[in-house]
Amino acid sequence: MDENIGTLMAQVARLMRRDFDEKARSIGVTRPQWQVLSLLSRHEGINQGGLAEMLEVEPITLGRMVDRLQEAQLVERRPDPADRRAWRLHLTDKAHDLLRSLKPLAQEMIDLALGGIGQQDRDDLMAALEKMRANLTRKPEIALKM
Repeated sequence: MDENIGTLMAQVARLMRRDFDEKARSIGVTRPQWQVLSLLSRHEGINQGGLAEMLEVEPITLGRMVDRLQEAQLVERRPDPADRRAWRLHLTDKAHDLLRSLKPLAQEMIDLALGGIGQQDRDDLMAALEKMRANLTRKPEIALKM
């Protein structure tokens, strides 16, 4: 099979995930847990349904992940003041500490992946990927800014 951009991006993403998984395991967290914590740090107080949508997982799947994170005292569920059936998710201090430990590991992986690639090529790559994402999410207003 001929290599194409989709195949190449998938392989690079898989290798980046594998490298990060190895690093994250050393401090006792999985990549899916890190993804939940990382997204939650940027959207503190989001409800479970919204977070599940952002992660592109079923709400029941996220519910189980949040259960484990809550048992590990990394996430707490707080009642949604507007909906008695819903929960808002918040990070604990322990989670904030863990994220501070994970950020250098993520940066190590990014530095490894981008080794030998100059700043202009990095900037061009980011611009191209952002345009591709905009195209695929059907947000032409973003794509037109490029």
